[in-house]
Amino acid sequence: MTSTHWILFGGATLIVMMLGGTLVTRLPLSGAMIYLGVGVLLGPAVANVFAPDPLRFAPALELVAEAALLISLFSVGLKLEIPLRDRRWLAPLRLAFVSMAITVVLIAAIGVLLLDLPLGAAILLGGILAPTDPVLASGIQPEAGDTPDLVRFNLAGEGGLNDGSAFPVVVLGLGLMGSHDDGTGVAHWLSLDLAWSLVGGILIGAATSFLIGTAVVFLRNRHDEALGMNEFLSLGIVAVCFGLAELCHASGFLAVFAAGIALQRVYRRRDISYLWMWKRGSTRPERETSAAMKEDVQGFNEQIEKLAEPVLVILTGAMLAYVTTFPSLWWFTALSLFVVRPLAVFLGMAGSAMPARHHAMVGWFGIRGIGSVYYLMYALDHGLSGDLAQRFVAFTLVAVTASILLHGVTAGPLMASYAKGETGQGEPRKAPEEAVV
Repeated sequence: MTSTHWILFGGATLIVMMLGGTLVTRLPLSGAMIYLGVGVLLGPAVANVFAPDPLRFAPALELVAEAALLISLFSVGLKLEIPLRDRRWLAPLRLAFVSMAITVVLIAAIGVLLLDLPLGAAILLGGILAPTDPVLASGIQPEAGDTPDLVRFNLAGEGGLNDGSAFPVVVLGLGLMGSHDDGTGVAHWLSLDLAWSLVGGILIGAATSFLIGTAVVFLRNRHDEALGMNEFLSLGIVAVCFGLAELCHASGFLAVFAAGIALQRVYRRRDISYLWMWKRGSTRPERETSAAMKEDVQGFNEQIEKLAEPVLVILTGAMLAYVTTFPSLWWFTALSLFVVRPLAVFLGMAGSAMPARHHAMVGWFGIRGIGSVYYLMYALDHGLSGDLAQRFVAFTLVAVTASILLHGVTAGPLMASYAKGETGQGEPRKAPEEAVV
């Protein structure tokens, strides 16, 4: 295909997506399911319009997945408006770190005991498949405001956090396989690859975004400067936070997620500009300025997200043509979705105040998506090769595909049934009375 053909094809695809958007909302399907089918039709399996061989084009596919993941993480962070000192954050933290660690251990054990994988490869497989996706199932995305449905909030918070917290596990697996040379020894991994990567990423992203957002509000209030162009602000914060974190050897993904949360906290704090301005010279209410900034940035980021998601899911559908099937692929996929995920949530949340209904919903909706695709490409670009690479491509892409299909079909009915049960046959849901610590 020539560049003209690609432009024509891309424009037609966008128009079809726009025209069919309303129809999709009336069907028991998610947008990701449609994009996946488009990818299969356009890929080598059918029309052969493009051939994104993951073994040949891993570096390029890694960049595409990384960009899509950064956009998604920032967007999700902007939507999570519960104060950071609120106890409701404990559940996403336990899911993202404790349940994710249990998921890695369970998958690694299956890999060693049942798939005959070396320990390093088994840990790597666990790291690739452990992250959950906060975006792909539109039916369970979080609501705006500080009293969201807790299942949606927990899933979104978990997905935002564990896409970054999986990186040390992937590094550990590659290191044990001899494919990662960033330092040596257990102490280096625990101190830098694990502790500093997680904590440093959150601190760098939150501080940088908070300072930038505060400075923008100050300039707009005091001097009528830095007005408009919130699209540049959105992309700039994502790039700066990610870049600073990576330069400091911290998690860029956690930095961007924390940046989204920090920016919406700027909107909620009334005293930011007054600390500097003493209420002099302000041409507009500070609250109005920060709210407009947050809403514009969030609106733009959601539009970009709507473009990034289809691109990556279409590529995933096309990559299915390169999956080599084998018997253990099917039972492993079923085991990871139907046993490993619910068990990891049950164990990770043991002793918490989460109701049984919440346990069941969160345990089912462990959606695999952009994070798993990114870490697969990262592993392929950093030494994973040969027969093991073929198997990992199959394990990952089939798990992501099965997750998109199963969770896409069940999201609407299950969330509707759950909401009906929570609200008592249509009564308005009450805001949870959670203490602030």
